[in-house]
Amino acid sequence: MTGLKDKILSISRRTRATPFTRRVEAAGVRGYTVYNHMLLPTFFDSNEADYWHLCEHVQVWDVACERQIEVRGPDAKRLVQLMTPRDIRRTAIGQGLYAPLCDETGALLNDPVVIKLADDHWWISIADSDVRFFAQGLALGYGLDVEVGEADIWPLAVQGPKAETLVTRVFGDAVPSIRFFRSKMLEFRGRAMMVMRSGYSKQDGFEIYLNDADLAEPLWDELFAQGQDLNVRAGGPNLIERIESGLLSYGNDMTQAHNPFECGLDTFIDLDADIESLSLEALRPLKDTHEHILTGLVFETPMTFERFEFEAGGRVVGDIRSQVWSPRHRLHLAMAMMKSDFVAAHDSVEIAGARARIVPLPFDFDAISRAEVSA
Repeated sequence: MTGLKDKILSISRRTRATPFTRRVEAAGVRGYTVYNHMLLPTFFDSNEADYWHLCEHVQVWDVACERQIEVRGPDAKRLVQLMTPRDIRRTAIGQGLYAPLCDETGALLNDPVVIKLADDHWWISIADSDVRFFAQGLALGYGLDVEVGEADIWPLAVQGPKAETLVTRVFGDAVPSIRFFRSKMLEFRGRAMMVMRSGYSKQDGFEIYLNDADLAEPLWDELFAQGQDLNVRAGGPNLIERIESGLLSYGNDMTQAHNPFECGLDTFIDLDADIESLSLEALRPLKDTHEHILTGLVFETPMTFERFEFEAGGRVVGDIRSQVWSPRHRLHLAMAMMKSDFVAAHDSVEIAGARARIVPLPFDFDAISRAEVSA
């Protein structure tokens, strides 16, 4: 894996740009990844410099790769409920709900936010996997009266402690009253669009669901014009911040090989709900018998890894899924998928010649500090 560093990402028509890409390029983007077959900016200055700026100021992120799988029709709600074991019946109009998607075996297919626009109109704001095919297959197999497609929506995130100030300047005084995972339809240049308090960081912020690609560059420019005194910058989801915050990345931290319980998503599974969900029957017996658990590892010094699988007692007990040095906490943090029986019996493990503490996710840095003092 380490041999892939410093390689060039070849971009072609199969890798879709976004309506914001020209502005991202002009802002000096230095790295991209591919997410839902689209470009996602990863850093502009450096991972650490972008991290500190995100935590202290405000950034504008091109997250148009967060595609909205649109479900419309009389059976829209039924289809969305079939896809997730989370009870969506009480979802309010304009509300987002973190809702894992699972197949008939309980395998995790995606961990999106589902957004209710009306009883017969939903968006599934997906992580990186081809959810549209799953939705279309269920709709066909169940004979549902529903249309499934990809909405012409281009999310733009504004993240950081000054995000509310900036978004208020552009969208008006209704912004501060928006609660987490709630939204309002607000106008920009005469066009109403959804503004939701959400985003892939714990620094507070908003996602603007742009519904007119022609307004992409004007919206970007207006955010930067209004945010000059706030030290606004272009940015993107930051590896350091998201690992410190315990935010999961589908395809990195967990895949279709895992079920929600192995990923710590118990809170978002309604096992006892009287709902029609494709995966509930398979998930019920898995709650207390899962083989793996996604957990945190804490190293006292910066680490490099030649391989991410690690052993103890002559067997493989886990593999590191995501990892980074935290400049704030002066610790090397990792998320690892580990054998549940090993985690239950041990509070540490040796990896690459260093001792790592095994801790729950998300990281509790106060508890980690207390453990250091007591040791």
